Amino acid sequence: MLKIFKITSFLEGVSYILLLFVGVPLKYFGDNPAVVKALGMPHGMLFLAYIVMALVIRSEMKWDIKTTLGVLAASLVPFGTFYVNKKYLGSYI
Repeated sequence: MLKIFKITSFLEGVSYILLLFVGVPLKYFGDNPAVVKALGMPHGMLFLAYIVMALVIRSEMKWDIKTTLGVLAASLVPFGTFYVNKKYLGSYI
């Protein structure tokens, strides 16, 4: 389960970065919403999978409530899931 969470957190981070730094500028400055439409649903699914999996592996990783909330909050910050991968999971993948 840990390996799957590492992959999910990496993909969630990549999808979030693409959505924020490619999709949103193209939508609002280039008048092209296609990238946001294409990335929106996959990112949403990866976000939900990240949250659920973080809660599931919480006991396996022996995270206290502060760490758990930090891991969950990292999904809201660009590059946050990469930080979680490195600090709490030991590697990027």
